[in-house]
Amino acid sequence: MTSFDGLVERARSLSPLTADLLVVAVVGLFTASDAASNDPDYQQADGLTWLLLAISLTALVWRRRWPVPVAVVTGAACAGWALHGHIGELLNLPVIVALYTVAVLGDRRRTLWTGLVASLVSGAVALRVGRDVANPQGLPMLEMIWPLVPLLLGEVIRTRRQLMDEYAARAVRAEEEREREAARRVHEERLRIARELHDIVAHTVTAMTVQAGVALDALDTRPEISRQAMRQVRDSGKEAVGELRATVTVLRDHDRETTAPAPGLAQLPELVGRFTDSGVAAALSHDGTADGLSPMVELAAYRIVQEALTNVVKHSGARHAAVSVARQGDRLCVEIVDDGRPSRIEPLAQPGPPSQLGPPPPSAAEGFGLVGMRERAAAVGGSVEYGPVPGGGFRVRATLPAVLPAEALREGRP
Repeated sequence: MTSFDGLVERARSLSPLTADLLVVAVVGLFTASDAASNDPDYQQADGLTWLLLAISLTALVWRRRWPVPVAVVTGAACAGWALHGHIGELLNLPVIVALYTVAVLGDRRRTLWTGLVASLVSGAVALRVGRDVANPQGLPMLEMIWPLVPLLLGEVIRTRRQLMDEYAARAVRAEEEREREAARRVHEERLRIARELHDIVAHTVTAMTVQAGVALDALDTRPEISRQAMRQVRDSGKEAVGELRATVTVLRDHDRETTAPAPGLAQLPELVGRFTDSGVAAALSHDGTADGLSPMVELAAYRIVQEALTNVVKHSGARHAAVSVARQGDRLCVEIVDDGRPSRIEPLAQPGPPSQLGPPPPSAAEGFGLVGMRERAAAVGGSVEYGPVPGGGFRVRATLPAVLPAEALREGRP
């Protein structure tokens, strides 16, 4: 088997011209030996016999470039031998090779037409020769069949090659699709990491900046307030370091689960309290219904409230903010309203589904905070609307599913 495979590989490495010359040599060897030895009762090899053989072999050299004309020439030579009275078993070998080439290098339509013409011509020649001799070529019906054999073989080989090429093309497309999917996942993971770091760092740095300002203002006149503000700075820094450590641990080792729980609705009172210490009178209204909520939905709600309150402290100059969290059937509604100065941002509803490569970059008016809230809501199948409130202030409203579809299926819910 190994030696045969080596011969096949060596044959495939030959140039087309060398392969064609080798085919011509093999065909010429068998056809010439048949032409030289013939039944004494029939026409013996003469000058016309060898001329037709030379024409057939010469035509076979060009079978790849002009397969149909070569089939016509070799078929005419084969018919010429029969009509001349020279009978042989291998004299049709050149036309067999030519017909195979027509099928293997063409298409099904050309193969059908070639088979029809070749069968009719072969049958007609058999009828004509049968009048002069005892029909040594065989019955006309059988003579109409043999041209179809090389055509059928060539059709099978060509179809198999097309299937192999299609399989190879599918494999290439599948690999490209896998690479695109991997790139999309990497992009989504980068966005997720950016959102996590933004939520942690932006919120904490904003709170620490505000508390540090309070401490500086009260350092000389009201040292107790200054110390309280610095303690708040210290606590905020510790919390940020803990969240960053948990996030980095997960990023370094996906198989290791962090022991720190993800923030959820239970941490909202503490979150709102920290902003109250930063100078914004924030009030929380929570119906207390958190049973059955997806952890990812709770995390998204927590981060949306965190980002909205951070924007209140950084940009609005508001003195009061109200946070409302309520469950309405299978939806969780989160709303944050402040009484800050009017905003230039126009009301905006949740846009259509983002593209596979993520949402467009934020406009100057939106900033990354609002875009992050939209992305967090979209990641769990929810939506976010935000915009100025008539009479002053700003409102952010998020509507999130209580349970993600995948988790509902795992738990057997409809």
